[in-house]
Amino acid sequence: MASQNALFGMGNPLLDICAVVDKDFLDKYTLKPNDQILAEDKHKAMFEEIVKKFAVEYRAGGATQNSMKVAQWMIQKPSKVATFFGCIGEDRFGEILKEKAQEAHVDAHYYEQSKEPTGTCAACITGDNRSLVANLAAANCYKKDKHLDLEENWKLVKKAKVYYIAGFFLTVSPESILKVAKHASENNKIFGINLSAPFICQAFKDSLLKVMPYVDVLFGNETEAATFAREQGFETEDIVEIAMKTQSLPKVNKKRQRIVVFTQGKECTVMTKGDKVETFPVLQIEESEIVDTNGAGDAFVGGFLSELVQDKPLEQCIRAGHYAANVIIRHVGCTLPEKPDFH
Repeated sequence: MASQNALFGMGNPLLDICAVVDKDFLDKYTLKPNDQILAEDKHKAMFEEIVKKFAVEYRAGGATQNSMKVAQWMIQKPSKVATFFGCIGEDRFGEILKEKAQEAHVDAHYYEQSKEPTGTCAACITGDNRSLVANLAAANCYKKDKHLDLEENWKLVKKAKVYYIAGFFLTVSPESILKVAKHASENNKIFGINLSAPFICQAFKDSLLKVMPYVDVLFGNETEAATFAREQGFETEDIVEIAMKTQSLPKVNKKRQRIVVFTQGKECTVMTKGDKVETFPVLQIEESEIVDTNGAGDAFVGGFLSELVQDKPLEQCIRAGHYAANVIIRHVGCTLPEKPDFH
């Protein structure tokens, strides 16, 4: 059985503003149908327009927070196996995030500040595509010295045995990530990170590479893997080769060989194991049953971590990841039925 606070996550807590939009809306704000970006000045009006023009739903979001929520849902008991740190504003949206974390039985400890409002993410859905535009706001204000370093918070970090941080947090507090990553490495615990988005592999590749020597489990999807390979000069577009080359990047803790896991939507998931790469087919689903692919990647990671934190074999972790992702895509946003049915 997993113990309380055994799984630690840190990232950008965002309130998702989800809406089914049209192509004109995407074009107006020069959005690709399937992408994830940070909001620029040209997107500011978009957040008001989406609320006025379309039927929106508000949901607790942010990649790492989603994964923690799913992991906790998969584990069920005890509650608060998953811990989450991030920064919010002292406002209504912040209160909603606190309520949602409580409902999900995640042990969330937010750094609260009044300079910036709670971050939001517009999830613009067209068909089975989703374009995510994140306005980090408060999430961008996380401070290592104001939160992570505090004794009562660091105590929770030390309690964990598996750590996961989405690559998105590299844009906010790379020093916080490094502190957690080094702690995991020095104590032979498991540290995982996600490539998260093509722009992380490009614009933040220096920060990513500083953390990579401490990474025990690396997650990503096929687009991120291809971008990462290009940026690293791997000179291959073959996902199996990219996984092998990523696995063999320098690593500090030699007691654990790095595991690389790349998902490919409805195609097979690839995972390095020892010196070879294994492929795992995803669960079959009818096109008509797919409601919304938003949060599928986060759910996969959450499922994977729920088994990893219970010391289950890697094949079982992948199965749980596939199961959780399959559940998520049948529901709108990162929302879940009451209990999992995973064996």
